Amino acid sequence: MAAEIIEAGPDLEAQQARFAGSLRRLGVVPGDRLGLCVPSSSLLLVAIASCLRAGVIPVVISDQLVNRERDLIRDDAAARLWLDDPDEIARLLDGPVADIADVPLGRPMHYTSGTTGSPKGVWPTAVSEADAAAWWDDERAQWGFDAEDVHLVCSPLHHSAPIRFAIATLLAGGKVIVPGRFDVRSVPHLVREHAPTTTFCTPAHLQRLDQHSGLEVLGSLRLVAHAGAPCPEPLKRRAIEAIGADQLWEFYGATEGQFTACSGGEWLERPGTVGRARSGRRIELDSDGQIWNQVPEFARWIYWNAPERTAAAWRGDAFTVGDFGRLDADGYLYLAGRRNDLIISGGVNVYPAEVEHVLSNAPGLREVVVFGRPDERWGQRVCAAVTGDVDVDELRGFASAHLAPFKRPKEFHVVEEIPRRGLSKVRRTTLAADLGLEPSDDGEPETE
Repeated sequence: MAAEIIEAGPDLEAQQARFAGSLRRLGVVPGDRLGLCVPSSSLLLVAIASCLRAGVIPVVISDQLVNRERDLIRDDAAARLWLDDPDEIARLLDGPVADIADVPLGRPMHYTSGTTGSPKGVWPTAVSEADAAAWWDDERAQWGFDAEDVHLVCSPLHHSAPIRFAIATLLAGGKVIVPGRFDVRSVPHLVREHAPTTTFCTPAHLQRLDQHSGLEVLGSLRLVAHAGAPCPEPLKRRAIEAIGADQLWEFYGATEGQFTACSGGEWLERPGTVGRARSGRRIELDSDGQIWNQVPEFARWIYWNAPERTAAAWRGDAFTVGDFGRLDADGYLYLAGRRNDLIISGGVNVYPAEVEHVLSNAPGLREVVVFGRPDERWGQRVCAAVTGDVDVDELRGFASAHLAPFKRPKEFHVVEEIPRRGLSKVRRTTLAADLGLEPSDDGEPETE
């Protein structure tokens, strides 16, 4: 499929105004939620931006989710309308013209799983147009977007970062290139033909480029930002050398909000850091080393329909996503561990509890524990240790029928008994070593 180009200007403004008019004709009003579950495309990006400028919050989910996963989110979000068909989005772009705000009024609502296994929506609290403008100005200021920028979309547009980068580019008057599903073979052609100036990617994208055409293909861009998973140090050094220390940036954040940013030069001076707090934010650690991010009023959010989860995540004007780390004397953050149980594969969050809940219904399976292992391409891969009268091929088939591809275990290890440590606890962080799959870094058995 040929790359699609979206360019800021009167035509895009008119498209968004007509989409907003279609929504109002269908009874979707400011403050409502609109569900979007379609593949990445220019249509999806325009629909997201149109919703936000009409004061409607889009709920953007992956089209790879299976029906059960989609239904969980749909039931919780209670959107006024769901759009699953790109053709339907195209028809709505030809509606009556309606007034739209100068800037997107808020951010999309994304769903991120929790350690309980149930997905939770990150709802951007209602903001004034002034607060919304401040939020988008903050993004533009961080990355220096202007009317000369051409942004290349590499990651799916149901994730928060690709949407932020693309919309911020359009707000600055630039262009966005949407090539559809990422194909490493097409990147050299896209760079030659469209001369992008910026892109956002994950370490998995960098790894694939390194193995295929070489990271030098991105050397002409003024900004290559990566996030979503830890970047292996050898890959990071090759990327800095090929792209440039001033051009390659990393940031640390979550669906809930942004924490830090770090240039390649800063990383070379402090290998392993994810940078210092972004402008207007302050990073603090509690006594356990848990990371708290103090943010401006315009960056606040809640967990949709989950007041207890929201209360646990916030402490005054600072929030945490449960990650741990350390700060050096100059305020540079180093991550010591991701959220409990979280597996980050190719920049996508996978929570073991959700996968275990699904696989526990597989025929013959007695017990399952899902854990992550290092993977050169994806950062981590999803693995499962299982007991019972099970066949691995049948388990794979069951997973394919009930889980999105990125959640399916790439390894199944059938064992007589799941290894446990102190007080009969399973420790996911040491399970690979306990199963003899990796060397043990062993410390003392866990106790309470």
